[in-house]
Amino acid sequence: MFLTTPRLAARVSRDLKEGRVRRLAPGLYTTNVGEAPEALVRRLLWQITSLVFPGAIITDRTAFEVGPATDGSVFLAADVARDVGLPGVTIRARKGKGPLPGDTPFLGLHMAGRGRAYLENMAPSRARKGVARRLSRAELEERLEGELRTRGQSHLNRLRDEARLIAPSLGLQDAFRQLDALIGALLGTREARLDTEAGRARGAGKPYDPKRLELFARLHSDLLKEAPVHRLEPDRPGEERYLPFFEAYFSNFIEGTEFEVDEAAAIVFEGRIPRERPEDAHDVLGTFRVVSHRAEMTRTPTNVEALLEALRSRHALVMEGRADKSPGAFKTARNRAGETLFVAPELVLGTLARGSSLRASVASSCRPFFARITSPGSRRSAMARTRAL
Repeated sequence: MFLTTPRLAARVSRDLKEGRVRRLAPGLYTTNVGEAPEALVRRLLWQITSLVFPGAIITDRTAFEVGPATDGSVFLAADVARDVGLPGVTIRARKGKGPLPGDTPFLGLHMAGRGRAYLENMAPSRARKGVARRLSRAELEERLEGELRTRGQSHLNRLRDEARLIAPSLGLQDAFRQLDALIGALLGTREARLDTEAGRARGAGKPYDPKRLELFARLHSDLLKEAPVHRLEPDRPGEERYLPFFEAYFSNFIEGTEFEVDEAAAIVFEGRIPRERPEDAHDVLGTFRVVSHRAEMTRTPTNVEALLEALRSRHALVMEGRADKSPGAFKTARNRAGETLFVAPELVLGTLARGSSLRASVASSCRPFFARITSPGSRRSAMARTRAL
């Protein structure tokens, strides 16, 4: 990939005619004549951009998307304003300030720092055909709420401080005032308009996890497709004894509390608690007490308050052998399993409230299915399912 010069013009013209080079844009050529031009440009996008606009700032919506927009646009701040059309991509540079504190060197360019990116996206811009140069206020709010959810309040405060510091250099004091108000509204310390559902919930002190709600919505959709299923012969001999036992056994086994079947049976049916593993034994025993209680397992919460009460009471029974785990109380620290990071503590109640509201819209003909998945004979423990939160 190279830019031509007057000294190279004659040679480039000859190589172009003979097929040894390919023209990608005025003055820009490549010796790679075998690869499809669109694929080549996408693969070497930032190297090409730094050739055409050395030292430019990747900013506006591209600072967040870090790639071409849906119409192929890449937005920059550079020494000169111009558009450069490439196969499948158009680099759109506006005249703008060079590197500032917080901007990061990036392959011969600079990536706008988070504070600068939010400020420049907050600034007004002229209407244009195709994708807007800057994200909308609602899109910025959604991103800020996501950063607050995943990185915490201190991160948003640092971002705001960074923006405050550089706003005068960019002439974007008004954009900073808007950003400051938006962050304050999300943190609950200011009164300002919030445009997104997640933002309004956050501002009202009832934040939730949108990604978990997407999973709830998928479950809701699948349940609507299910025909009612009734268990056959629910009162078979031994069912109330052995099905809850295996449910409690396997529920704990998949969580890492492993016993031989005979050991677990002795714990549950004979009260034999292993001296070296009393807490693990109480986990199995507590789970059995919950899932073997027919009245409890057929109790279907009808509102969020009843759901929360059921979760607390069942958790208290399951974890009564582990006082250090706060039986019956919702978590106060983040938890994970492998690569899965579960819902943050401050989002649990809001997520449960919004998720539980979906249940009311499930047709009455499907409700036996809910009873089935929480019955003593279900194959996966209700308690194991609630741990996903």
